[in-house]
Amino acid sequence: MPNARFDAWFAARRRRSGFQVTRIPFARLTGWGFDPRTGSLVHDSGRFFSVEGLRVEGGEEIGCWEQPILVQREIGVLGILVREFDGVLHFLMQAKMEPGNTGAVRLSPTVQATRSNYSGVHKGRAIPYIDYFVRSGPRRILVDTLQSERGTWFLRKRNRHMVLETGGPVPEHEDFCWLTLGQLRALMRRDNVLSMEACSVLACLPGGAPDDGGRARHTLPEVIGMLSEVKARHEVAQHRLPLSEAAPWLRLDDEISRPDGRYFKVIAAEVHADSREILHWSQPLLAPVPGGHAALLTRRFDGVRHVLLHARVEAGSLDVAEFGPTVQCTPDNYRDLPPERRPRFLDHVLSAPREAVLYDALQSEEGARFHHAEVRYRIIDVGEGLADVPDDFVWLTARQISRLLEHSYYLNMQARTFVAVLHSLD
Repeated sequence: MPNARFDAWFAARRRRSGFQVTRIPFARLTGWGFDPRTGSLVHDSGRFFSVEGLRVEGGEEIGCWEQPILVQREIGVLGILVREFDGVLHFLMQAKMEPGNTGAVRLSPTVQATRSNYSGVHKGRAIPYIDYFVRSGPRRILVDTLQSERGTWFLRKRNRHMVLETGGPVPEHEDFCWLTLGQLRALMRRDNVLSMEACSVLACLPGGAPDDGGRARHTLPEVIGMLSEVKARHEVAQHRLPLSEAAPWLRLDDEISRPDGRYFKVIAAEVHADSREILHWSQPLLAPVPGGHAALLTRRFDGVRHVLLHARVEAGSLDVAEFGPTVQCTPDNYRDLPPERRPRFLDHVLSAPREAVLYDALQSEEGARFHHAEVRYRIIDVGEGLADVPDDFVWLTARQISRLLEHSYYLNMQARTFVAVLHSLD
């Protein structure tokens, strides 16, 4: 699909999405309710996900706190189908509507579904192309790995990232189109076109990273050892507790929130959609404080580009910590705090000169669970600065990051989103 034709096609998909999302009180939720014993917000089927309470105990350095957390035991499928046309690999992408997205439609993987979705718990229409990913058949596996979800808001959630190549004909569908990797990387520079899920899967593609010529600042075993040291140093306990006991969170008629308004709210929404498996439903959504920032600092050592990753400990992490971007936060959550209590390098990012910014685009968190969760993603060149960094930060090359993504649970969702665009910088 040529670029001009794609723009017209995508604009048409956004115009015809036929959706309406209305915030409602919790009492108007259909199929959802608060468990009278625990206060947790659950679906009548016991499937999909639940909103529960979590207490995190991380010692003096990490701290202790309580919060609502999304619990979803099912492993979702994020899958992209690929096929060669005239010797060029193309990716089958979906114009997908999600209730929490601003502007509704994002360019998403071929399949983005939980087991509850594709097994028909919602009693809706079948998910297109799901059989390529859940049943064996003639295909070539390019990527098949488990990767983490957003550890700040999900408890130990994982998704199966898959890229499958098929040589045979694929049925056409008006909400799907074939695009090259070059086209996708160009679209990543636009605000809110590709979903973060699509970027996360594309980041796991083999190859594509320039050879660092053996001139990386640290060896890969040193990098892995550094993350292992962070995991070993912090004893982080995750205790699920009744949502009604999570302090200082309060349950009101139409939201669960903190008195100070920080971090996020849990709200309820009613959705009407013409282009989804079911046409009408209601559900909870997590609505973060606006103004999220994610930044990746970069510089060259001996002529080789490196990026600065942070070994982050998050509330719902599967194994204590993963590498995230240099900065990942919402600045308003740290207003009025002294510099030593603000995220490291945040002030450096906020004051970066325009000429140092190599990438700047708005991306949205998953619209199926999060409401208007926009994050500004920036890659910033620091020139010759920041050669020495704290022990929980490390400089890596793109080649080293690609090696880490051959395995599970090294990079978080936000870092993988950056990786998807990183290969196109040089």
